[in-house]
Amino acid sequence: MVQQLSLEKNSIQISNLAGSSLSFLIAETFNKIDKPFLLVFQDKEEAAYYLNDLEQLLNDKDVLFYPGSYRRPYQIEETDNANVLLRSEVLNRINSRKKSAVIVTYPEALFEQVVTKAELNRNTLKLSVGDKLSLDFVNEVLFEYSFNRVDFVTEPGEFSVRGGIVDVFSFSHDEPYRIEFFGDEIESIRTFDVETQLSTEKLNKISIIPNVENKTLDEKRESFLQYISFKTVVFIKNSQLLFSTIDNLFQKAQNVFNNLKTPIKHSLPADLFCNSNLLQQQLLNFNCVEILTGTTSSEKTINQYLLLNNFSNLVSFNTKPQPSFNKQFPLLIENLKESFENGFTNYLFCDSQKQAERFHDIFSDLGDDIPYKTIVFPLHQ
Repeated sequence: MVQQLSLEKNSIQISNLAGSSLSFLIAETFNKIDKPFLLVFQDKEEAAYYLNDLEQLLNDKDVLFYPGSYRRPYQIEETDNANVLLRSEVLNRINSRKKSAVIVTYPEALFEQVVTKAELNRNTLKLSVGDKLSLDFVNEVLFEYSFNRVDFVTEPGEFSVRGGIVDVFSFSHDEPYRIEFFGDEIESIRTFDVETQLSTEKLNKISIIPNVENKTLDEKRESFLQYISFKTVVFIKNSQLLFSTIDNLFQKAQNVFNNLKTPIKHSLPADLFCNSNLLQQQLLNFNCVEILTGTTSSEKTINQYLLLNNFSNLVSFNTKPQPSFNKQFPLLIENLKESFENGFTNYLFCDSQKQAERFHDIFSDLGDDIPYKTIVFPLHQ
């Protein structure tokens, strides 16, 4: 699989991955291939579960969540600022050309188009320690970016000015920045905690980004697939469900747009959102991995599916779900012994050290010398 994904535009399918074995496969493959990954799961809940797995298996700074920014199309007041912040962090990470990352998302997030890289650069204020510029200039730019001036910043899109200090909560970072001026020179930049007001990290340079998800702005937008690098490996869980969900969302947006009765001029749905035809066409530019759910009936069915969906190969794994023991520890012990006799190493993944100790006590009480290892690592499945 690693060799196949090292090629360009080589798409494959993978099957028979039970539980969180998919998380281990993605983490191991990511560590061996110097390419960014985009993981498209079936819904937000499933995406969040795998995000949690991958944050533990990989460096959590290299695993990013890309959510939808609002609940309903054209309902600006229902935009979720926390989600806008997460989306902006992802765009900023891609634009900064740092090391490759794993981006976890779902259909509703891909449905929304994003501002182009050129627009994002135009609407980004980059500051570094030692820069010579006036505090008034920063103040003007933040007003131009539609930031609100407040006494104390508490959420993205706010800034405050006290003497030679500017506090600003950018949409590109999960903590606000504190910028200290000495005359017309930036003396220091730090992040700080909103609750305690204490500094958390010293920085040399920052990027301040406004709310790029504001759909009332007249800016050119593009699909998220156009924004990411063409080196990206795209994993899709159930592509048919992805495309049908995207089309349903687009139809809803079209219906809402047709019924709008406001004096504000709104952009057309096609300028703000994606349909399945657009995404399917753009996916041809990437290495794609479709994660099959369920079993295929025959080799003939597999070959027909591969040809129909432009996939070159099927990689089938040999994993199976953990049996359910319903707290009957003798059955668990029997299963562990059988696995050991068949050449397997047994690992028990526990939510906490306390749970690991409980397993140890139970096995000791039952008087069995069971070959196993405990790992404190709460897996999704």
